[in-house]
Amino acid sequence: MLSSVINQEQENEQIVKAYRHLLRSCKVALSKQDRANIRDAFNISLEAHKSMRRKSGEPYILHPIAVAQICAEEIGLGTTSIICALLHDTVEDTDITLELLDMKFGPKVSQIIDGLTKISGVFDQQDKSMQAENFKKMLLTLSEDVRVILIKLADRLHNMRTLESMSAKSQLKIASETAYVYAPLAHRLGLYAIKTELEDLATKYLDPDSYNYVKNRLQETKADRNKYIKNFIDPLQKALDETGLHYEIKGRPKSIHSILNKMKKQGIAFDDVFDLFAIRVIIDDEYENEKSDCWKVYSTVTDFYTPNPDRLRDWVSIPKANGYESLHTTVMGPKGRWVEVQIRSKRMDEIAEKGYAAHWKYKDGAQVNDNGLEQWLAKVREMLENTDGSAVEFLDDFKLNLFAEEIFVFTPKGDLRKLPAQSTVLDFAFDIHSGLGAKCIGAKVNNKLVPITYKLGNGDQVEILSSTKQKPTEEWLTWVVTAKAKSKIRDYFKQERNQSVTMGKEILERKFKNAKIPFSSEALNSIIKFYKLSSVTELYYQLVTEKIDRTKIDLTAILEGETKKQTQSEEQKLTKKPTKPLTKDAVIIGDGDPVEYAFAKCCSPIPGDDIFGFVTVGEGVKIHRTNCTNGISLMSNYGYRIIKARWADSNLNSSKSFLTSIKVQGIDSVGIVSAITNIISTQLQINMKSINVTANEGMFEGNITLQVSDTKHLEELMNKIKQASQLISVTRVDIG
Repeated sequence: MLSSVINQEQENEQIVKAYRHLLRSCKVALSKQDRANIRDAFNISLEAHKSMRRKSGEPYILHPIAVAQICAEEIGLGTTSIICALLHDTVEDTDITLELLDMKFGPKVSQIIDGLTKISGVFDQQDKSMQAENFKKMLLTLSEDVRVILIKLADRLHNMRTLESMSAKSQLKIASETAYVYAPLAHRLGLYAIKTELEDLATKYLDPDSYNYVKNRLQETKADRNKYIKNFIDPLQKALDETGLHYEIKGRPKSIHSILNKMKKQGIAFDDVFDLFAIRVIIDDEYENEKSDCWKVYSTVTDFYTPNPDRLRDWVSIPKANGYESLHTTVMGPKGRWVEVQIRSKRMDEIAEKGYAAHWKYKDGAQVNDNGLEQWLAKVREMLENTDGSAVEFLDDFKLNLFAEEIFVFTPKGDLRKLPAQSTVLDFAFDIHSGLGAKCIGAKVNNKLVPITYKLGNGDQVEILSSTKQKPTEEWLTWVVTAKAKSKIRDYFKQERNQSVTMGKEILERKFKNAKIPFSSEALNSIIKFYKLSSVTELYYQLVTEKIDRTKIDLTAILEGETKKQTQSEEQKLTKKPTKPLTKDAVIIGDGDPVEYAFAKCCSPIPGDDIFGFVTVGEGVKIHRTNCTNGISLMSNYGYRIIKARWADSNLNSSKSFLTSIKVQGIDSVGIVSAITNIISTQLQINMKSINVTANEGMFEGNITLQVSDTKHLEELMNKIKQASQLISVTRVDIG
């Protein structure tokens, strides 16, 4: 009894300490009324959650306090957001109502909490289209008040920081959602510090081996890295001191996620990643002098180190749509190493780390004009107005646009438009107006005629050419990258298809009437089965487009033939003996019950990989690696169909072999391919299924598909190849 009292006292002290820390973190000086409102919100939340605990065992109230702490300290939000963060779970999880919160704190607080309650189940639906519909609702709320998504991101960040107390299945699901949607949203809203941490935490659970490897290597190389940074910075500091600028200069390590991305994309080892850090120069200056002083610092840096002209990024003159402002250059540092230097003001740095929206649009009581954010939210609203479109298509398109880098192009009158990188003339036309996009036949880019597929670059001036005879084709969908263009092109085909369906139905009804056969759903189903179509609308559409020759339709023969087939099928079912599901003993799924499964071809798991099972429709369970790119999307969108899977103990040290693939790259030399194949076939006696090697400009690249017993076997092979020559690099890749 005494022990429980002591524990209760300790927990109370912990809660009070967390609450006081929250108050100290508020960037804006709190008025007496603000403090009273925050205290009321805390007390309501404390009472509502008093009997609840988190999976870790700690009192639940510590979670809303932590979310409010992130909002105040790491995003810089004000009193309204802190109150909403403290109360964000009350309506969903307790007896507290929106009406009570409206009466106590006003309509703005209840509106934000209503938005948070509605979007809390975005990824918990058992149907992907429902998830996508909820995502659209979330974005609708976002376009009304961006604080909803900022608080939701703070909630997700704290959940990710405390994810170790969840089950392995929940860890994979939550980490996948985070990588799939939440990190890109944080990126789009300019919350770079939160985006980076979300990516790293997601990687920690989705690919723990790679995460821990890079984390340990960063720690091992920290002393050498700090020494290099000091040698790089020393001459700059002396020169910058002479300019009279107030500044701070520091080395900033790159995130584990970005380092791993570079290793995978370029097929290089950790030791070959030179830009493990970036140098950041932050000047403390008046707003009107920021731009000129950033360029002054750039001039000083390039006096000492030669810049790479292709790697200059000027987001000071033209900020990104999410408000990001900075001047980036890559220079050749000591020992022949490229070093990225970021130059920005203190104001720019705060915006870059904590988000434009939080600091400038929604500081309580004072709104500042924010054209960049407003333009982006306007595009979100525009996409959401297309209510006829598929929600799943919308989610996929929107996801693609969240992370897209931007280019800046101009209209003939000199108006600036921001588009995702890789945008084409067609994207630009739809961005101007959907009617112009549908009639686009080409453009003049910098006064030069180009086709609609032409990819635009930074600074291009574009004049769209159109024709009333032009119509979109299916191929257009492969030529555009913006969500708006894809949506409007699909809309065109939907309208065209709807008209065709009406005409197709009239054609078929006449056929039935002439044949004196009743026009019924049973008869329609028979025709659909005969032509192996997916729906009645597809049947109507193919009749109009003449993919089905209407002059050769024999309704009587089709209906009699399908009736006969159905009768035979039913007879076969009655005589067929039930069969047991196919099983293998390589993997144990769920609780070990026999289940038919197959290894996913997209990631080709082998023993030793972390794996999970995905319940498919009609193809049993597919086994994926947890760090599989497709797997992340599946876990995020279909969490309810994920089941645990592990390698059977009997598979360890067995003679079974599994298909995998490696990529070898290096400097082309006589006998190099022979040396590699000798290691694989002769020394290690590994069976090669295929080998494809190409050489170009003195370099070679090869993909080898082979059979190994497990990850240790594969690692031994890769190490042997690396040891054979310093001119070779080798990485594991997905088959195909």
